[in-house]
Amino acid sequence: MDGSANDEAERSAPDDGSAERAVAAVWRIESARIVGALTRMVGDFGLAEDLAQEALVDALRQWPVEGVPRNAGAWLTAVAKRKAIDGWRRAERLDARVAALARDLEREQAESPDVLWDPDAVDDDVLRLIFIACHPVLSKEAQVALTLRVVGGLSSEEIARAFLVPTATVQQRIVRAKKTLAAANVPFEVPPREEYAARLSAILGVLYLIFNEAHAASSGPEWMRPELSDEAIRLGRVLAALMPREPEVHGLLALMELTAARFAARVDGNGDPVLLADQDRGRWDRGRITRGRAALATADALGRGRGAYCLQAAIAECHAVAASVDDTDWDRIVLLYEALGRIAPSPVVELNRAAAVAMATGPASALRIIDQLSSSGALRGYHLLPATRGELLRRLGREEEARSEFAVAAGLAGNDRERSLLERKAAGAEK
Repeated sequence: MDGSANDEAERSAPDDGSAERAVAAVWRIESARIVGALTRMVGDFGLAEDLAQEALVDALRQWPVEGVPRNAGAWLTAVAKRKAIDGWRRAERLDARVAALARDLEREQAESPDVLWDPDAVDDDVLRLIFIACHPVLSKEAQVALTLRVVGGLSSEEIARAFLVPTATVQQRIVRAKKTLAAANVPFEVPPREEYAARLSAILGVLYLIFNEAHAASSGPEWMRPELSDEAIRLGRVLAALMPREPEVHGLLALMELTAARFAARVDGNGDPVLLADQDRGRWDRGRITRGRAALATADALGRGRGAYCLQAAIAECHAVAASVDDTDWDRIVLLYEALGRIAPSPVVELNRAAAVAMATGPASALRIIDQLSSSGALRGYHLLPATRGELLRRLGREEEARSEFAVAAGLAGNDRERSLLERKAAGAEK
């Protein structure tokens, strides 16, 4: 029977609900390694995930009755491998390769029944899996869904809740992504060195997108989604451990840690936004700040200069170490944004630079930058442009113009909490 693998292993006593919780916990932690090992074995990413899911079903059925195996991840891997072999047998494809795999699996189980695990470098499998999930043949939406599903271990329902889309939409993206990878015959490997930078950039971009959605939700009733940021940071730590010589990996991890450190202070008791100047810095997470600064120091120690993520992390560090808004080194932040604008130019970077200039030298000079952005049309429809312009106008005493800008920003905002804040500013009820 498929579920008989590792029966000799010590099992914990069954308990109401404990087995189901154990299955969920094991899947969240080990799914990437399990799917990675299976993909290397069967040579088909989609099939590998299907096999892992079938093993999960067996666990849900058997663990509540028989108890949770000591090495639950190994149990799932062994069951999934047996399912692959059985499938090949049913298809009358029991060639020498299949026979060898079956012998290896039986030998592993006989030699070490309670530590049954794939003998190869599992971390390499996870790295390959990350590269597959973020392969450039996939759309950005598919990359995000697949990364959260197969590397993060989230269910389709969890991903759908995180991004406020129907579960069916997420499922369709994942199915389509698997078919696309199969049609493109994407190999289960880290790409050649000449493709490395571009592919790593895609991976970092996916994690950055996930974290940004957590930091400021694009739509819906809540301003932030901390559970999504936790997942992005967890994946960032996995990537940093797998690619310790890549400074931008550490830079992105530093940025996420330093930014997430402020999350508890970014909302009030009602869940409404609290802007930086009004935040209680005593509520900032000092542990995250310490970890973030350490990650940035690790990136700098590699001696390859600061890229876009390291520069953004350095800006976040300036905020993290300041006792107050007035004590913040705004001149340094302006310089960091100028450097960021040179290596990763974008109108959003320029908008953020303008906000820093307003704090460093005053709102008048910043307003000139904002007006140039407005006239260029590069940020048309982006609610933070009129919102920032409204703040500058209010600081200059031009209240009526400021309220008009806040009203425009409110009309563009997709997030309910942010829209409500902007509406109060437009009515003059919020400073």
